[in-house]
Amino acid sequence: MDFRVHVQNPDKLSQTAADALLVVLWGDLKKQRVDAPVAGLLADALAAGDLQAKAGRALYLHRPAGVKAKRLVFAVAADGGAKAVRAAVAAALGGLKGLGAKQLAVGLSGGALDAAQAEAVVAAAADATYLYRHTKPSAGPAPALAGMTLLAAKDEAAAARAGVARGQGVAAGVTLARECANRPANHCTPSFLAAEARKLAKAHGFKVQVLDRKDCEKLGMGSFLAVAQGSDEPLKFIVLRHDGGPKTQAPVVLVGKGITFDTGGISIKPSAEMDEMKFDMGGAASVLGTFRALGELKPKLNVIGLIPACENMPSGRAVKPGDVVTSMSGQTIEVLNTDAEGRLILCDALTYAERFKPAAVIDIATLTGACVIALGAHRSGLFSPDDQLAEALLAAGAAGLDAAWRMPLDEEYDEALKSNFADMGNVGGRAGGAITAAMFLKKFTAKYPWAHLDIAGTAWKSGAAKGATGRPVPLLTHYLLSRAG
Repeated sequence: MDFRVHVQNPDKLSQTAADALLVVLWGDLKKQRVDAPVAGLLADALAAGDLQAKAGRALYLHRPAGVKAKRLVFAVAADGGAKAVRAAVAAALGGLKGLGAKQLAVGLSGGALDAAQAEAVVAAAADATYLYRHTKPSAGPAPALAGMTLLAAKDEAAAARAGVARGQGVAAGVTLARECANRPANHCTPSFLAAEARKLAKAHGFKVQVLDRKDCEKLGMGSFLAVAQGSDEPLKFIVLRHDGGPKTQAPVVLVGKGITFDTGGISIKPSAEMDEMKFDMGGAASVLGTFRALGELKPKLNVIGLIPACENMPSGRAVKPGDVVTSMSGQTIEVLNTDAEGRLILCDALTYAERFKPAAVIDIATLTGACVIALGAHRSGLFSPDDQLAEALLAAGAAGLDAAWRMPLDEEYDEALKSNFADMGNVGGRAGGAITAAMFLKKFTAKYPWAHLDIAGTAWKSGAAKGATGRPVPLLTHYLLSRAG
């Protein structure tokens, strides 16, 4: 989708040439930044009760009198914040869906336009026009809407352009993450993820390296290898590099869980909704998506992406409950539950990250159902012993409309991971399961600032709207941009 900023004073909205004009309202609906023809239509709609001053309400008018655009949509936002603007634009675009409008102009009439609002408009449009088609030829034609112009006053144009550019970069990353995660597991294999990483590297000038089983054996990645040994699909350990900063700058390392299908292994999952375990590589998808955003935005920052990718399958070769494996760090792990496999592949990647002497390491994983119970589908779980890193990630989530919530890492939770037969077990009891999973990962992160994002509740949606969300690409991108300064 093509996004542009056009300098136009609010007192000329009615003269906007477009297939559709979307006017986002907030505050006193009788005092909006609109010209007389638009103000008259708005007053009539309010007087007739066709539009109410309630957030989420939208009104479509066809061939409105005195307005150059063929279609006019009023959408009411709760306030002028980016989150509210995004919700209002999303509601309006829902009404335009299926119509013939190809070019949309958007004007924010409740107050001054800023970069955050501009980014929110782009995010809403990208989400509304996304359509998964790869394995569904019957999905129908692509949405008609192909271009959007954001209307800005002269003194708002610079901020609007910055917001649109950032929004486009993030949207490109979110779309790639969704495309990867939505593919079924017989299409999205570890080899597919490696191929996508190579495509990104070629398109944007990244460096890429893909390690195979023999490479991982030489490195001593016994924990990662144990998870992968039950599958016929070859494992891949993917290393992506964006060298945007000085050579002396310590990189930020992103580690994404890449379980392309999770049966639970010998500790097999219930069959109900097991199809959704194709989304268990959501962390890997978010790393690829974030690199796509980096390719678009090109921040002056060094970033490394690590993706341990494999399937978790039951077979005669599969790791068994009670097996003890040796991680790359040298620490031994009693595998009490083979369905707690994400932490087993991540721990070796976290040890591998040490070689880069990183400024910070963030792992991203659809790790625990316990996090879904704790936080639902609205916020990702954030775990970090580093207050500065945690606060920066929370702020990035707020800025990217991709919220997280900080969870505890009290040392008492570590008791649940004790084992009589290894340095640690890979699970504790049911209580505090998301926390004990993070405590397990923490044992491999002593040499750098570290944070863990549990995205089990936010990486995809179930039900009628089943599909990947692309989160937390916005959070990660905003964090990296904030570090680039």
